[in-house]
Amino acid sequence: MSDQKLKLAVIVGSVREGRFGPVVSQWFTEQATQYGQFDVEVIDVAEQPLPLVLGPVPPAMAAPEDRPAELLPLAAKLEEADAFVVVTPEYNHSFPASLKNLIDWHFTQWRAKPVGFVSYGGGAGGARAVEQLRQVFAELHAVTVRDSLAFSNYWEQFGEDGSWQAAEGADGAAKILLDQLNWWGQALHDARAKVPYAAE
Repeated sequence: MSDQKLKLAVIVGSVREGRFGPVVSQWFTEQATQYGQFDVEVIDVAEQPLPLVLGPVPPAMAAPEDRPAELLPLAAKLEEADAFVVVTPEYNHSFPASLKNLIDWHFTQWRAKPVGFVSYGGGAGGARAVEQLRQVFAELHAVTVRDSLAFSNYWEQFGEDGSWQAAEGADGAAKILLDQLNWWGQALHDARAKVPYAAE
């Protein structure tokens, strides 16, 4: 495997007013930066100009000019990424429609790349959202890593000063996730460089 740093895109999936996503994504981004093996960039779905109506050409078949011009910078960022971490809440036993919209506007950008998950929610900590996302990314020829982070009842984890404190053991769980992303990211990066991935 090469020793170069991988490009990791951390995707904030919620667009709800007062959302918790930016808080937990900032914490994870700090963990990933300290890990030292990634160049980290945050992609916030709430800041992306994603149309609700998909184009006439399926993303699997679309050329760059087939998508709205305002989406080209986002597509380029996803294409350049070697690995992804999706930060998602759980809405009604699933993940947000805003996140699905981001995913559905793209196809080749996810292929043969690893995806990890950081979730938050009630008692299940967003686990059902993550399990459904695994099925979606499998269809896109991405590789989801086994371990993930889940923050249950996150609203109870605020200090007296209002600051959020990640649950005990979260740092170690983040390292396990990052270890798996780094291994798969390096292996798949090298494989793509040798042989272009065939999606058919």
